[in-house]
Amino acid sequence: MIIKNMNHEMRMINKDTEIYCSFAKIAGNTGCQMMNTAFYYYGLNKIYKSFSVDSIEEAVNSVRTLDIKGFAITMPYKIEVLKYVDETDESTAIIGAANTVINTNSNLYAYNTDAYAAKTFLKDYDNQKKLYILGNGGYSKAVTWAAKRSGFNIKRVTRDNWSDLRSIKSSIIYNCTPVDISNPMLQIDLSNDMINCLVTTKTGKELAGLQAAIQFKLYTGLEFPLSTQK
Repeated sequence: MIIKNMNHEMRMINKDTEIYCSFAKIAGNTGCQMMNTAFYYYGLNKIYKSFSVDSIEEAVNSVRTLDIKGFAITMPYKIEVLKYVDETDESTAIIGAANTVINTNSNLYAYNTDAYAAKTFLKDYDNQKKLYILGNGGYSKAVTWAAKRSGFNIKRVTRDNWSDLRSIKSSIIYNCTPVDISNPMLQIDLSNDMINCLVTTKTGKELAGLQAAIQFKLYTGLEFPLSTQK
């Protein structure tokens, strides 16, 4: 059966349909919406599905077994996943975390599209301001890599010094944690520029679109058809 869309043809799911997916502790819909829309736009015989997993090792094993062509990794598996891949690009090796893996004949190659999205996003911010990065997980490692290459003076805020948030002023705060920093109870000074990675926020949606565009190019070799402009 053929469906016409955007002057392209898309075949219904069949034995030749290529599978792409994401692995998270709790699966979300953002990646599914963006990737499946982009596949549909180009008429590609591909589908994207998110999965909640308790073991990233078992999830990666399933990729090899089922010949899943590529997958995304979200918190908390971005660091651990590197134990189970075969190769990484240079920046991913430096960062020590990955969020995208391509499967070519059971050879798993890891990338970090979060880092390049963060680097693009930070171009609109003044690198003379101090940049506070919240968190110390895989995403914060990607943002740290991007910020260093963009000339920012970086300070990290973790659980150990979380109370420092209330004293920060006229700086940039980049949230790389699941905590909603827009909560008034945190009492963060309004003089700060806030960048929030949560996809429920404006900046989070923009960052998700930027990294998805790079991810889609890795998956397909094609340009992402959805707007990633701020």
